[in-house]
Amino acid sequence: MPDSVPSAVPTDAVYRTFFDQATHFAGLMTLDGTMIDVNRVSLEAGGHRRDDIIGRRFWDCAWWRRSQAVMDEVRACTLRAAAGFTVRRELPYQREDERTCWTDIVFAPVTDAAGAVQYVAATGADITERRQVEARLRLLDAIGEATRVATDARAIMAEATRLLGEHLAVTRVAYADLEPDNDRFTIRHDWTVPGAISTAGVYSLDLFGSRATSNLRVGRTLLINDVDRELAPGDGDDMFNAIGIKAIICCPLVKGGALVAMMAVHQQQPRTWTADEIALVEAVVERCWAHIERVRSTEALHQADRHKSEFLATLAHELRNPLAPISNGLELLRLGAERGADMGHVREMMTRQVHHMVHLINDLLDIARVSSGKIVLRRQVADLKDVVASAVETNLPALQAPGHLLTVDLPDEPLLVDVDVVRMSQVLGNLLSNAAKYTPPAGRIAVAARRHGADVVITVSDNGIGIAAEALEAVFEMFTQVGRSVERSKGGLGIGLSLVRRLMALHGGSASASSAGEGQGSTFTLRLPVAGQPAHALPVAAQGAVPVQGTATAPLRVLIADDNVDAANTLDALLRLAGHDTRIAHDGVAALALAEGFRPQLAFLDLGMPLLDGYETARRLRALPHMADLALVALTGWGAAEDRARARAAGFDRHLLKPAAPDEVAAALALARAPQA
Repeated sequence: MPDSVPSAVPTDAVYRTFFDQATHFAGLMTLDGTMIDVNRVSLEAGGHRRDDIIGRRFWDCAWWRRSQAVMDEVRACTLRAAAGFTVRRELPYQREDERTCWTDIVFAPVTDAAGAVQYVAATGADITERRQVEARLRLLDAIGEATRVATDARAIMAEATRLLGEHLAVTRVAYADLEPDNDRFTIRHDWTVPGAISTAGVYSLDLFGSRATSNLRVGRTLLINDVDRELAPGDGDDMFNAIGIKAIICCPLVKGGALVAMMAVHQQQPRTWTADEIALVEAVVERCWAHIERVRSTEALHQADRHKSEFLATLAHELRNPLAPISNGLELLRLGAERGADMGHVREMMTRQVHHMVHLINDLLDIARVSSGKIVLRRQVADLKDVVASAVETNLPALQAPGHLLTVDLPDEPLLVDVDVVRMSQVLGNLLSNAAKYTPPAGRIAVAARRHGADVVITVSDNGIGIAAEALEAVFEMFTQVGRSVERSKGGLGIGLSLVRRLMALHGGSASASSAGEGQGSTFTLRLPVAGQPAHALPVAAQGAVPVQGTATAPLRVLIADDNVDAANTLDALLRLAGHDTRIAHDGVAALALAEGFRPQLAFLDLGMPLLDGYETARRLRALPHMADLALVALTGWGAAEDRARARAAGFDRHLLKPAAPDEVAAALALARAPQA
């Protein structure tokens, strides 16, 4: 303090009242910066008494003492004002509660009537809120710009957590995703100050106590200023302390009634969070989630597009595979016919390849029906033994060809399940087919089933190539092929396991995969509810069987209508070889014209013909005189449920998918009435 303090300037009551009741900061000092007066607002801001301020240099007062740089700036501005200049600055100052605030302060000379500088006046206003708003907007703009150009979710998390953490001067900022069980969560990324531990990893939300779970699961921000004081012992405090959290703001994202993600700021010491800080964290979280979802949606679209392209390439590859031997077989048949050679093995090969193509196409149709919700289950209570037997019988050639050893372990007592027997056999068949393809020759494949509580648990295991841990879920995804080089070498479209899981879901069950890793084999597990009643169904072997014993043996008059000339001619040739009298038309109008004079007993109609489609052709045939007993069969590539229903409504007796198997054609012939003598 200077040796002599000048007396306060003369004042009157009006001046004193105005000066003390002013809402802005105000102080008066001599030309060397010694304080001679200060108003009430200025004193209250720092929690000072007049005696703490009067007689001190302005730059030595407690408002500025935390920063030497600020003290130097205040001194420079004061001396410049004493020299006759007005100076304006935005400066940080210290409040009574130790908070750092900001003031917009003006240093101005006070002159006498002659213009000589007598004093220096300092007046200012608190601009802390404005500065906070500006800083908040700058932060949000920075995060918005950083996330706008980001092309992956991790980059968004990294930049947003860093900017938020530095702005709030916290210990850590973390981002987490919730698992579907609404408890386990994975911290994907966290930003930390130097020296702080990372919390990245998998946690259980329940371990953080009732306060965390009750707030976050309903979408409320979790706010804790002091973990040790606010949480009861054993109610989450141990978990917070274990990862160095004494104070936290955690903002949840709830969608569809479930907690799906969280972002949190951590402090390693107790901290009283302000309303502005809480609002800022919530605003940052909202922006980040919007950008992360945008990026993830874009990634999902790109991935789906890649999968679709890969799938189409694989489809083309798989369809070409059987076409090559079929083409070669046709040439062999031509050459063999010229030389009188026995071509039975060639015909068998061509039959196998056609069946393979039909299987590929049926898989495509099935996955489309399941995806669109158009598949209808024909459920019945059946013994699982019969379902397994059907699946094994169908896939036995694929299991025997590479020399695999198959073991089946089923309990002696019946395991009753309420299923669509054909579809469940298809599920098991797909798993057996996969095991056969991905197990080296002479491998071991096992099918087992047991009752576990209210469920039947079925496993199909092998000692094949195995599955990497990160791919155990991906194998069930549509258009996804794990180990594409292997998939392509073994054949298949990569949709069989997707079909397995979807069919199991339709049955109220589940499908999962497990493996010790690549080269360690794999196990696929199916779970189904146990049926609550005894089986009253036909044996599985009889399901879908067509009785052909009653097929008419007398020659029939058969009309074939198909715009595919080769398809019509080959069916015509087969029927003529069997002794039937046939006529061919390549559109609906021609078919009606032929029918007038030919009076067929049976008609095979394609549904997609020109001029008049198969549906309308069928309706008009039914309306013709003497056609009451005509057997109508739709022979088409359209096989969805609505196609079959539409065919029935048009008057068709049967609906066959191309290519129709010989026994299906024989069954259709059995529908027709034999000609009268």
